[in-house]
Amino acid sequence: MKRKPEDIKVFVSNVVPAIGVDMLRNENFNVITWDDSNPIPQGKLIENAKQCNSLICSITTKIDAVFLNECKHLEIISQCGAGYDNINIPDATKLGIPIGNTPGVLTDATADIAFGLMIAVSRKMFFVHKKIQKGEWKYFALTSNLGIELKNKTLGIFGLGLIGMEMAKRCKGAYNMNVIYHNRKRNTEAEKLLGAKYVSFNELLAQSDVLSVHSVLSVETKDIFNKTAFEKMKPTSIFINTSRGGVHNEEDLLQALTEGEIWGAGLDVTNPEPMSKDNPLLNMENVAVLPHIGSATIEARNGMSRLAAENIIEFYKHGRIPNLVNPEVINI
Repeated sequence: MKRKPEDIKVFVSNVVPAIGVDMLRNENFNVITWDDSNPIPQGKLIENAKQCNSLICSITTKIDAVFLNECKHLEIISQCGAGYDNINIPDATKLGIPIGNTPGVLTDATADIAFGLMIAVSRKMFFVHKKIQKGEWKYFALTSNLGIELKNKTLGIFGLGLIGMEMAKRCKGAYNMNVIYHNRKRNTEAEKLLGAKYVSFNELLAQSDVLSVHSVLSVETKDIFNKTAFEKMKPTSIFINTSRGGVHNEEDLLQALTEGEIWGAGLDVTNPEPMSKDNPLLNMENVAVLPHIGSATIEARNGMSRLAAENIIEFYKHGRIPNLVNPEVINI
């Protein structure tokens, strides 16, 4: 007999916009929420998840082998976010637990942050703003605080998916930038629409005036932007990362900036995260750092909450998950 929604318990392990929780409750699901804005301790996560049939979580929730072994009864996990490197996907798949995520709804918001960081770095905006706060703005000087212009420069995209595509559109439209990219597979849409050119990773490093990272964090991409990579970039280049901090090696990035191997960097993600308030990157002239706010718009976060709930609702009502990360779980 098909279970009634009120017999299904959903644990929401992070504070999420109300729209998703309201959707579940309107469908009569039994929803239990973690109402502390701080990340849930692992013991409490396991304790609560053991009492429920399904879980909604976010990037701060550690879904590792220990958790999955303790909570192998879970019927579905829905990540409130597009990325899911906090989840051990192979182990979840072995246990037959489908994983949902929320792609698409945060695309524009994150692309806007990447585009904004590029401009902020190119004109030293964060640094010179701090000079005003320190009372160091004394007079107009023709040779001080000089930035670089972006028009007709080359934009390199590492990971030309939905967000990378929107970043490329913005750069092409605003600055007529030449677009090159490196992906696991070709993006023919970008090639037709923007004239984007597929290049090798080394060519991407050597040719980009602005290199913007939009890839997932994986075994292949972890620390891929390291000392060796930065040494191959132009000394006039800007490095932008709005994907995951683990994609770049932060000590190597600091060294590259200090030694002039690259010109500047804009980060919405750091390694480690959160960044220490004493990190020297925060006081560098050509660096702009934000606290992982790529998807932080009302529209995007509401959309993430809505899609996370839809994954749960559709799974129990119709046996399908609109945004399924591990489709191979169906065949297990």
